[in-house]
Amino acid sequence: MQKTLKIFSIISRWLFILCLPAMLLTTSICIAVNFQGLYEYGFSKYNIEQKTGLEDTELEKVAGGLIRYFSSGEESIDITVLKDGQPFVLFNQKEVAHLRDVKGLIQLDYWVMLWTSIYALLYAGANLFWRGQKYRQQLAQAVLYGSGLSLSLMLLLGLMALFNFKGFFLQFHLISFTNDLWQLDPTKDYLIMLFPQGFWYDATIFFALLSIGLATLLGGVTGSYLLIKGRQARSQVNL
Repeated sequence: MQKTLKIFSIISRWLFILCLPAMLLTTSICIAVNFQGLYEYGFSKYNIEQKTGLEDTELEKVAGGLIRYFSSGEESIDITVLKDGQPFVLFNQKEVAHLRDVKGLIQLDYWVMLWTSIYALLYAGANLFWRGQKYRQQLAQAVLYGSGLSLSLMLLLGLMALFNFKGFFLQFHLISFTNDLWQLDPTKDYLIMLFPQGFWYDATIFFALLSIGLATLLGGVTGSYLLIKGRQARSQVNL
């Protein structure tokens, strides 16, 4: 029985360590997807108002509409804007179908974030409140390992984006989508006019920096805790 409990403890600990990067990464994606300021930054930086003929107020409406759609139960998106003073349906059927695929990925991200967060909280709660001091230090070590793993993954992603973003972006689409709906025409499809490749490069860097920040915060807090406990333990031995 004791051996079984030990094996279960080891498995649950490593599952927690692996859950942390998934939780931090999906949380960062969730924040990026729902941060309207990121959309508006891209619209301003890449002169989207001039390229699309849509005023800033209409572009803000587009950003808000996309954010609401990705979190809604609606199957298809329908955004109507004013262009040259006339109502204009922004996305064609191919773009609508692609956005439906994108929404599926985002919803998957939300589910992964939810379940990894639940497991992480349950595991952390059990170690903080139901087990002894020894297990609290083991929890801190697990958080430190998970944070380190997250930092390693984000640094790798950052290097890939810096040195070959075009190839990375292509491979992401080939892996994530089972159709060619993402291959849009920048001369007539508004989705690609709104979000050129430069925007996605900036969004990837934003996501990576956000993940690094969250992982550094967690790792810094738990590392400090372990350092303090280590000093206290050495002080007691010296006494």
